[in-house]
Amino acid sequence: MDNKEEIKRKNPVITILQFVLFVGLGIFFIWLSLRSLSKDDMRTIWECIASINHVSNWLLLIAAGIMALLADFARSVRAQILLEPLGYKPRLSMTFYSVMVCYLANLALPRLGEILRCSFLQRFEKVPFQKTLGTVVTERAVDILCWLLILLLVIAMNSGMLSNIIIDHETQTSLGMWMEQKGLSIISNYFIYILIGLILFIWLILRLTRKWWMRHAWCMKIHDFLVGIWQGFISIKDLPHPGRYILWNTLMWVFYYLGTYLCFFAIPYLHGLGPGAALAVLSFGTIAFMISQGGLGSYPLITAGILLMYNVNYTEGLAAGWIGWILQTAIALIAGFASLFLSSFYKKRDSAINPEPTLVESNE
Repeated sequence: MDNKEEIKRKNPVITILQFVLFVGLGIFFIWLSLRSLSKDDMRTIWECIASINHVSNWLLLIAAGIMALLADFARSVRAQILLEPLGYKPRLSMTFYSVMVCYLANLALPRLGEILRCSFLQRFEKVPFQKTLGTVVTERAVDILCWLLILLLVIAMNSGMLSNIIIDHETQTSLGMWMEQKGLSIISNYFIYILIGLILFIWLILRLTRKWWMRHAWCMKIHDFLVGIWQGFISIKDLPHPGRYILWNTLMWVFYYLGTYLCFFAIPYLHGLGPGAALAVLSFGTIAFMISQGGLGSYPLITAGILLMYNVNYTEGLAAGWIGWILQTAIALIAGFASLFLSSFYKKRDSAINPEPTLVESNE
């Protein structure tokens, strides 16, 4: 059965619940960020947004948007590199379109974009769905690792500021103390070790009973699908030129950072902030897209909280967060719909590097 048909048959109740949950979180964060604001504060936010009234400011915002698109292009190159060890080299244009369609779909439903991205390449480039899915999992793992490294760098650069942010006034616990405690609690949490042991136990049972379940066709279909995902996941170890992958991965984060920093120059009252502030907004702002639909509500709230450390008024920080969110959402919408339109003019093709030869009758 075609993977796309299987996706369509997914329980609609689960899809609706996911949509309600993530959009609900976004609305909750909007309420949380605006509930304590007075009319004067709301007026200040609109004035901050209206302060971007010069051509130079708009050009800087456009430049920030271009940086975001360049980051997405770097992500596309990185995705193409991961598929090469699996024997596929899709067109770079189609890989880029698939990434932008992914972002567009994620604005509507959480994690839908990753599924459509795999289906997109399967349809236009004949890359097996499960292999693309495996590389997407690898990309997400690499993204989390890079994000954690940036987060640790930001924490190290702003350790003094973190100590001044009190998150529990009764116990006088700061954000820095809380993160340290949570880090230690993870190490001492026995549940993690039980979970690891359970995974190993299930793997052992499946290994010992493989002669039985390999006799069943439906078990083999599941096995082949999971093997394809695993092959995509470990494709990073077979890269012919790992330095090329590292280069494009680094460029992707550099472009993301430059896009954030250019927004600072586009907003008049953020001109004086240094590059460290932009790095902090990039690292902590990424969390917003993990916890709510498209960062709705949470991105402005987190941005305002981070800018407080740099002596930026809360309402001004909230306005800056909304400007950044609107810019990113506009890029996802415009580039996503443009990708859907442009891809319709492309012919489907087999992107296998060494396609299997067609069988022909021979008199030999």
